[in-house]
Amino acid sequence: MNKANTKNTFSNHVLELRKRLIISIITILISGIITFIFHKDILEFLLNPTNGLTYFQNTKPIYTELTEYISVAIKVSIYTGILISSPIIFLQIILFLSPGLKKNEKMFLYLSIPIIYVTFSLGLIFGLYVLFPPAIKFLITFGSDIATPYIRIGNYISILISLLGWMGLIFQTPLIMFILGKLKIINSIKIKRFRRYFWVVSFVLGAIITPTFDPINQTLVAIPIILLYEIGFILVWIINRGTKEK
Repeated sequence: MNKANTKNTFSNHVLELRKRLIISIITILISGIITFIFHKDILEFLLNPTNGLTYFQNTKPIYTELTEYISVAIKVSIYTGILISSPIIFLQIILFLSPGLKKNEKMFLYLSIPIIYVTFSLGLIFGLYVLFPPAIKFLITFGSDIATPYIRIGNYISILISLLGWMGLIFQTPLIMFILGKLKIINSIKIKRFRRYFWVVSFVLGAIITPTFDPINQTLVAIPIILLYEIGFILVWIINRGTKEK
């Protein structure tokens, strides 16, 4: 009887997981199709964002392979579709996990959906409007007196998506630290001890994320990482203090 119950429970979990995956995939496909219809507008915005980058106002990027442009259009549409549908995807994850969660844990996860979306969007905005313009300007102007830059649209979009994706994930740092603090995996004392090492980690991440080799752009990445770490430290400190008072 116990084996039968275990088998039924496992089957129910598999069916529930399949259901949530199907809903998520359908949502991404629908969003991707809609964004593909507007892919020209999205690409024009990415090539000429209102962030001071004016290089493509007087020229156009090139593509050197027949399938390059359509690959870029599909890639941009998929990533934009995932971004748009991410709240629904997070909701499916929570609904799958909810049977094994307490009421307050469910509420916390539901509240985390808009927080994750907002913080990820802030990371995208920071990457696009603060970090990307000087990085691209450096790459275009460095060596332009020796060689004329002909920028491939595939390379440009790949660099931009990688940079924005990293910044969106990095902006989740305070929330991740808050969750780990709630679960009592980390505390403010441990974070404070690790602070000096995290400064080094921040600049290493800055060197990895930034497509350039100049220290200015690397510092532009490292500084917000350090600030986000400090915000996470404050949140965990508040958690620890509240626990002590209880």
